Amino acid sequence: MNVPRIQTSTSPLLDIRNVHAGYGESLVLEGLSINVGAGQVVCLLGANGVGKSTTLMAITGIVTPNAGDIFFDGQSLLGIAAHQRVELGIALAPEGRQVFQHCTVHENLLLGSFSKRGRKVRRTKLEEVYSMFPRLAERRQQVAGLMSGGEQQMLAVGRALMSDPRLLMLDEPSLGLAPKIALQVYEVIARIAASGISILLVEQNTQTALSVAERGYVLSHGQVALSGSNTELMDATAIREAFFGSSQTSGSAASIGAAS
Repeated sequence: MNVPRIQTSTSPLLDIRNVHAGYGESLVLEGLSINVGAGQVVCLLGANGVGKSTTLMAITGIVTPNAGDIFFDGQSLLGIAAHQRVELGIALAPEGRQVFQHCTVHENLLLGSFSKRGRKVRRTKLEEVYSMFPRLAERRQQVAGLMSGGEQQMLAVGRALMSDPRLLMLDEPSLGLAPKIALQVYEVIARIAASGISILLVEQNTQTALSVAERGYVLSHGQVALSGSNTELMDATAIREAFFGSSQTSGSAASIGAAS
């Protein structure tokens, strides 16, 4: 999906520096460092349990790092509550969609604009989301729990867009979807990317993620095992080594080319 994009800045919008984080006594991230430039689409790849979703939880404020720092537009996020991060322009469409099952499509979208930032542009964002997802416009009064998995995924992305994000994080948006429906979702993700919104995309489907991402990171054991541009990471051998173990997965991360 080669989509023209708005000119991007060279300075990172999101900058994660040497973060260690986890749940209770269990440490998941062990010195993670990644960044996302303004207007860039970056993907996190890797097997289950390597820290992809934990990274998103740390950015949103649900998980607090034990060490390291996370900067958004030059400001440290440490000590900033999760709801305040939404006001800064950080939004997440979580794994498993997690729509409000007993609310209508329209109600779900309105709930996505609960923040002061979102309320300011609620009407405009509603028009944008319904234009981007015609299926949601057709079903605006349908209860979300009765929709298909693909429709719920579209709703989850649309709900996240209602907060007017500068950084949109998508956690496994193709999970559990038929290939045709996953392609439709990714076509919309490409359109969002073309609008200039920065995207951090978590996926296990490597080819699909790299079809929209400019560059990516492969995680292993809570660290970056490999990084590079989308074309460089299309190298199946490099990805396989980072996923299943090689000399690259121990010690410092490997970078492919200057684009990483």
